[in-house]
Amino acid sequence: MSVSPDVRGRSARDVIAEKADQTFTRITAGIPWREFRRMLRGDPPGRPNPRLKPHSESFWLHIKPSYYHESVTKFAHTFRLGLLSTYLFFVEVITGLLLMIWYAPTPERAYSDMIRLLSNVPMGQLMRDVHRLAAEAMVVVVVLHMFRTYLTGSYKKPRQFTWLTGVVLLAATLFLSFSGYLLPWDQLAFWAVTIGTSMAEASPTPPGTGWLGQALFGKPDWTGQFVNLILRGSPDIGASGLLRFYLLHVFFLPLTVIFFFFMHYYKVVHFGISLPASEEEVGQDTANRVPADRRRYYLMDVAIDEIALLSVVTFILVAMAAFFYDAKLEHIANPLKTPLHTTAPWYFWWLQGMLKIGDKVLWGVVLPTLFVIIVTIVPYIDYNPSRRGKDRKIALFLGFVVASALIVLSYMGLPLYAVQSPPAEEVVQEFMPEEGVGPIREIPWAELEVGIYCTDTFEGSLPYSEFEKVIFEFRDRIESDPGLPQGVGCIKVEAVAPQLKRITFQIDYRDKDGKPAQFIKPFYFHENSLYWHEFQF
Repeated sequence: MSVSPDVRGRSARDVIAEKADQTFTRITAGIPWREFRRMLRGDPPGRPNPRLKPHSESFWLHIKPSYYHESVTKFAHTFRLGLLSTYLFFVEVITGLLLMIWYAPTPERAYSDMIRLLSNVPMGQLMRDVHRLAAEAMVVVVVLHMFRTYLTGSYKKPRQFTWLTGVVLLAATLFLSFSGYLLPWDQLAFWAVTIGTSMAEASPTPPGTGWLGQALFGKPDWTGQFVNLILRGSPDIGASGLLRFYLLHVFFLPLTVIFFFFMHYYKVVHFGISLPASEEEVGQDTANRVPADRRRYYLMDVAIDEIALLSVVTFILVAMAAFFYDAKLEHIANPLKTPLHTTAPWYFWWLQGMLKIGDKVLWGVVLPTLFVIIVTIVPYIDYNPSRRGKDRKIALFLGFVVASALIVLSYMGLPLYAVQSPPAEEVVQEFMPEEGVGPIREIPWAELEVGIYCTDTFEGSLPYSEFEKVIFEFRDRIESDPGLPQGVGCIKVEAVAPQLKRITFQIDYRDKDGKPAQFIKPFYFHENSLYWHEFQF
């Protein structure tokens, strides 16, 4: 049997060690085992530096800089918000692909598929909770990333286009989250998206195009209806709208994010991460000219920092999804019944708040569009070359004013502001909401004994049960509401079927004219709903 010349005269141990090292070097795109051990020990690289080779040979590392300026690797400089945004998108892709296995985007199957996912698929609830929580976190992180960039003046020349791609990524992130809202096909999803898309009805019709609207829709103001039709696929959200949002969520918007991410990150690598303003002369940009003694190599210094941070974030994400966060699934979507206190997704509350101020066209379309345009072109209209805070007082002041305005407008977008149901209905909604849990559903099934419990006669007995405590809270809430003078509330519990109880709320009070008035609302509560188990820890 012939023997390779490379093996002849050598021990098997040496040959195996050499082959193993060659394999390891190929896997690591150019780093031998001995050098890898030196990296783990924190030893300096050899000469020539073998740790630079993966940045030219590796598919994953070729987009990463081989070294950074030591000033930009400090956590407080960027808070790694760009890295976290990318990582959360990666989490969304992985969990989203897994969720797609058990989901079909049709009104007939979407809700039942969600029930099956949450009840029959191993770790299905955890997977959905992680997906939803990461989506919410991604929106927050991307917004904070852009706000930090603005505060530090990192959008200035030569990074104007980097900022522009960042604005596109922010918009894509918002709509990526919004498009996923509808997919569970429950009441929360259906009405949140209905309200969100209905904002498009305020779109103004371009001058001179009324004839087109008259021909297509029978009325000259056609733009809002046309945009709504494009989004929903029909006048109301149905099968066409669900399919549209599904394709946006799993295909078009993710591809948009990926495309602009690589464009954005290429610019970040090309120009470098901007240094702290105090380390540069005004008008100069030296981020990509790093002195040898100020370099911090990606392998392994920066890589270890990133791995540690992402490990902590992953742990927090999974722990919160497992023990604290719950992506609720409400009742199946019902186009004929609008739940109380329905809103658009929280990141569009500011738009709802603007719509409450005045004219829908002005406050719902013109001003938001103007705001987006100004944010997009900020680098091109800010001629101040300095990034230092003392030289940018007006810009910083305007930034905090806009941030404060968005917070105030978001509060105005809540149902609590300028939208009020009758007081009695608000009280019942508080104790047993149409969608969600509420104090009554948190009570153990056995404590909901059949009977009639009225606030003017109920006394209870020590120690008070959870149900008795809720009755006292119900009494205090009615008596403290100025809209319910001489109010008396009753909770009637009836057994209407095995494992099914009907809970009827009745509130008697005096209306504005002093006449007797009454509000009655029944609910049905099944023993197997097991709401109270969620609150025992």
